[in-house]
Amino acid sequence: MDIKPRYRWAAVIIFFLFMLLHQTDRLLIGPLTSAIMSEFSLSEVQMGGIMTGSLMLGSIFYPIWGYLYDRFTRPKLLAMASFIWGITTWLSAIAPTARFFLFTRASTGIDDSSYPGIASLISDYFPPSRRSGIFGFLQISIPLGYLLGLLLALNLGDILGWRMIYILTGLLGLILGGLILVGVKDIPRGSSEPELASIPDLDSNKLSFPLLLNLVKIPSLRYLFIQGFVGVLPWQVITFWSFRYLEVERSYTQQNISSIMIPAVLLIGVGYFAGGIIGDYVYSKTKRGRLYVAIAGILLGSLFLTISLSTPPDQILLFKYTLWITCFFIPIPSPNIASTVFDVVLPEIRSSATSIQYFLGNLGSAFAPLLAGLIAQTYSLEAALLSISLSSWLITAIILGLGAYHMPSDQEAMKLILRDRAAQRIT
Repeated sequence: MDIKPRYRWAAVIIFFLFMLLHQTDRLLIGPLTSAIMSEFSLSEVQMGGIMTGSLMLGSIFYPIWGYLYDRFTRPKLLAMASFIWGITTWLSAIAPTARFFLFTRASTGIDDSSYPGIASLISDYFPPSRRSGIFGFLQISIPLGYLLGLLLALNLGDILGWRMIYILTGLLGLILGGLILVGVKDIPRGSSEPELASIPDLDSNKLSFPLLLNLVKIPSLRYLFIQGFVGVLPWQVITFWSFRYLEVERSYTQQNISSIMIPAVLLIGVGYFAGGIIGDYVYSKTKRGRLYVAIAGILLGSLFLTISLSTPPDQILLFKYTLWITCFFIPIPSPNIASTVFDVVLPEIRSSATSIQYFLGNLGSAFAPLLAGLIAQTYSLEAALLSISLSSWLITAIILGLGAYHMPSDQEAMKLILRDRAAQRIT
């Protein structure tokens, strides 16, 4: 099915805006934490429970969203997720009690797990040769959303208060829900697959439970699922503990930390996009190319993280530069792993496959900050950051290597099914 480039890119821009502003709303809880705790007289444990509740609910809803996206109209479901984001955020803004806030803010985990539908739509808008670059572009929204939320909280938090900020971001969710309904239309699953290009009126195959169960029979996908559990550990540890590490163990001032972390976050965005573009190029040379690029990003990120954390605190320039290089390399695997899932999974179960991977990632991330805290209490935060990151990334690189070994045969098996479908339609 031929899709006009202008329409495809309009949909991509809408997806980017949704992810950017949704991430902004999702991550605002961090910089607004003190104001919320003060108003409701919450302890650290109670505030942590709100975040944990959101993560737990998000984990539960990943497979639910994946199933729904594979069964029904994807843009309508994504618009519903955006409306849920707006409504639950508004309810949080008007919460009269701490218990009500706990319930409403935790309920935002429902829409936090709605991204598999975007990934599935992208796989139908763009052919396999271009998907990593598109995923990399969309993932720029994650670090930009973090910075936008930080700037919003710092500049408007004292002026408007946390409630008005949440009313504003909730309104954006409702507006984007309407924009998705108007500007994004569903297309048949598998529309961008070369094997189905000759079919003028392609009908979507729908999810069936036998197909869903067959996911675990795909060797390379099994390794990608395992990778999803292990590979997120360093991200959560670095995100959760990096500021305290800089403050306590390196004794850096807030000005120094800002000068380090803002460029670092921006370079993460650059790494996402560059990783996707490089992955598409290497994929054009070898079908294992994206996983080779992912492994290279992991190993180079591990190397520069080791150099960075081993730098003496007084050599701040060297620490900055090596950390920035680390931040460029570590996001490179993400868009390439996402695209590889779609290289071996049939179009009608791609949302489910992505949701399983995200679900396992959430499980892994739940234990990471606690594990780092236990290691830091016995040794140091530097030891925690290095030990968890290096061991997890080394295991991830090995797992991806095993996945790369099976990937060409798994992709060919999927393509054979698609060619059979095309032949049946033509005859």
